[in-house]
Amino acid sequence: MSATWYECKVKYRKLDEASGTQKVKTEPFLVDAISYTEAESRITEEMSAYLSDSDEIKITNIKVANYAEIHPFENSDRWFKSRVSLIAFDEESGKERKTNMYLLIQANDVKEAYDNTISVMKDTMGEYTVPAISESPIMDVFPYFSGEEDDMARVEKFNTLKDSVPAVVEVIEEDPIEAETEAEVEA
Repeated sequence: MSATWYECKVKYRKLDEASGTQKVKTEPFLVDAISYTEAESRITEEMSAYLSDSDEIKITNIKVANYAEIHPFENSDRWFKSRVSLIAFDEESGKERKTNMYLLIQANDVKEAYDNTISVMKDTMGEYTVPAISESPIMDVFPYFSGEEDDMARVEKFNTLKDSVPAVVEVIEEDPIEAETEAEVEA
């Protein structure tokens, strides 16, 4: 079952770093879930880690986000919405068709967001353009982790170690074509 990204607007008390006082803010967050109910549950759980027990949060809005992909990058603190236009040639009409998709890219500024978008799209087979990049109001992104990711990382690490250690035992496989030829000669 495929998960969907939900944009959740959360109203809560936040310490204003400029004045040192607490202010009530409403900020959007992105959470990976399979339903509105799960999105509400997950954002409540995720936000509780950042708030004290006496603080309350109020979820003012939940909607499905229109991002095709989310790409975090290390050492970046802001999120940018990149519009990527995929270009395809329609042979029937003889015209180019553009299909837009939106990527959420983490970066420090617009230029870095553009560079990160290009690096994400580098393996794309078709033509595309990046007509727009704008800073997103999204404060943070909370992907879903099932715990299986740790198991997969361990398996990957094991395979890497296994490949780097020289083989002690050689396994010699019989060449199937040569075996077929020998069988025909004997017959």
